[in-house]
Amino acid sequence: MLRLGVLCLWRRRSLVFGVPAKNLGLRKVASGVSPPGSTSPRALNIFDRDLKRKQKNWAARQPEPVKFDYLKEEVGRRIADRVYDIARKFSLALDVGCGRGYIAQHLNKETVGKFFQVDIAENALKNTLEMEIPTVSVLADEEFLPFRENTFDLVVSSLSLHWVNDLPRALEQIHYVLKPDGVFIGAMFGGDTLYELRCSLQLAETEREGGFSPHVSPFTAVNDLGHLLGRAGFNTLTVDTDEIQVNYPGMFELMEDLQGMGESNCAWNRKALLHRDTMLAAAAVYGEMYGNEDGSVPATYQIYYMIGWKYHDSQAQPAERGSATVSFGELGKINNLMSQEKKSQ
Repeated sequence: MLRLGVLCLWRRRSLVFGVPAKNLGLRKVASGVSPPGSTSPRALNIFDRDLKRKQKNWAARQPEPVKFDYLKEEVGRRIADRVYDIARKFSLALDVGCGRGYIAQHLNKETVGKFFQVDIAENALKNTLEMEIPTVSVLADEEFLPFRENTFDLVVSSLSLHWVNDLPRALEQIHYVLKPDGVFIGAMFGGDTLYELRCSLQLAETEREGGFSPHVSPFTAVNDLGHLLGRAGFNTLTVDTDEIQVNYPGMFELMEDLQGMGESNCAWNRKALLHRDTMLAAAAVYGEMYGNEDGSVPATYQIYYMIGWKYHDSQAQPAERGSATVSFGELGKINNLMSQEKKSQ
């Protein structure tokens, strides 16, 4: 059964906003996982983190986990491309929520000297993909990173931060462990992710059961992401969005793949079970509203990519207020001035 029938990409927009290693490499897996049910005191407890750990562990134990890796492989490759765009070598890097190592496999030793991979699922860490970079696997929660301040030159994260209860704290932790002039490059699902599935389930459940409950977890809005990065201390920010559309034979195959990715809903207010009639009605609605001519159905994954730097004196600084010698109003006359100069020559 072919799942990746079509892989389409639209670039929508780009928004630009103005523990030393020697102590960490002694253990293959270092425990930094928070106790079950624990959360930051200031956070809204939206997600069951213990359930998410079990979901990811279950997915990593499947006989053919690579069958469900296509989306995370693609996003991991795109993050690696952004790392290569920075002309420097990173001696020590960290992957927050690494899964099976979807970013590290696309990087080489000329770019990253040593890679620390952090995830809450021990089975994912035990089944990482092959890579040429020396790696250390660390069992830890994204909200409670067990590293000292100013440790890493590079921190990356791919499709993991949308499951944390306290995203501001997670970003602050990432900023804390970065060295000055270090960079964070991340990706997470955006608000339009799986809107076809969300609408189909809501319509079917309303019609069959007289109301609906959330079956797709909430996501962060792109406008909020830049503010959260800035509040965490990052500067020279860039946030851009992509959409990846994947065609599936039907709604049930999509839900099977989400489970295989470890991306099933783990919100506390989720409904545990859906009636069979409701599920069949949702599949029919999905096909009627969004189906392709060949009978397949599309699923849209909106991806937010973010880049933020930790401050250092060597970084470019904005000019002082009032120091400009040319006003923006003069820029409109630049073509006329250039034409006159050519004529005079």
